[in-house]
Amino acid sequence: MNITLFPALLASTFLIASSIVPASAQNAEAEAAKPVWNIGAGGRPVGEAWSRSPVYAANGMAATAHPLASQIAIDILQKGGTAVDAAIAANAALGLMEPTGNGIGGDLFAIIWDPKTQKLYGLNGSGKSPMGTSYAEFIEQLGGSKIIPPFGPMPVTVPGTVDGWFEMHDRFGKLSMADILAPTIKYAREGHPIAPVIGYYYASNLERFEENLEMIGTFDNARKTYFANGAPKAGEMFKNPDLANTLSMIAEGGRDAFYKGEIARTIDAYFKRIGGNLRYEDLAAHDSKWVEPGCVSYRNGYELCELPPNSQGFAALQMANILKNIDLSRYPRGSAEVLHYITEAKRLAFEDVARFYADPDMSPA
Repeated sequence: MNITLFPALLASTFLIASSIVPASAQNAEAEAAKPVWNIGAGGRPVGEAWSRSPVYAANGMAATAHPLASQIAIDILQKGGTAVDAAIAANAALGLMEPTGNGIGGDLFAIIWDPKTQKLYGLNGSGKSPMGTSYAEFIEQLGGSKIIPPFGPMPVTVPGTVDGWFEMHDRFGKLSMADILAPTIKYAREGHPIAPVIGYYYASNLERFEENLEMIGTFDNARKTYFANGAPKAGEMFKNPDLANTLSMIAEGGRDAFYKGEIARTIDAYFKRIGGNLRYEDLAAHDSKWVEPGCVSYRNGYELCELPPNSQGFAALQMANILKNIDLSRYPRGSAEVLHYITEAKRLAFEDVARFYADPDMSPA
């Protein structure tokens, strides 16, 4: 989804690497599984102190960064929805409950396993740069620099999330989009409690915005929506009626409500007002692409699969290809040896990301 992809890839790579344990470590594993009654802060009676308890389910499960989003996904499954229905519902909820990392203004990447066809499907729902501005014009606007600024309208591309939802739903969905988006619309209108970590991110983002107002140029909309009374605090009830209205329009009008309707015209007018390059025509021309995931073998029969560029997923495949030649289980978790090997694998992979990864339609490698 449009959740930040690459940290999840790294986590997947590490979990694969750290799950392979030689026979010589079986005694240590058995010892670690014994109950430990001298529990410190954050400890638990069984398993490694740094790990989490495994979760088991008979029919399905959902895992997200927010408990309400996970509950919404589970509710969708219990209503007879597919895993894709649940994922869309959770993604919409995170756009409300964790807006510092998700939202319909972002991109969407998805890998879907279909048990019926026994096939892995990849979806690239990322948007392109505005059509009306060339590379040379971007460089000119940047005063000759090739570094994209972190704030302001210049780095904004076409938001691909909503189109990605409908692409996935058309192929794998079952419930209506109105049913899928209804829980988030309700929470957006009636409010939900701010989680502690999200309260922290709100405060951190507000501070960064205030420090970079000159670069951002305009901050009125975000201030009205998120910071009318300062940064929302942990436990505070937060509402976003504008998002509720937007999601309602999408639920009723479908994909075109976002890319060819009132929402698209509003986005066009806003970027014209603030001097940005994104236009209605960019939104109307957007479409997601089904792509073939790339896969590499790992130790003990594992296979790691990721999306091709412009996603950074192949970097994780490069790291896995490097690390599978090293038995990391020989070293203690978090040891200098483990950190060294992982750091070097990341360094080499990201060097290739910077040099070769781009839009394959414009810069085939």
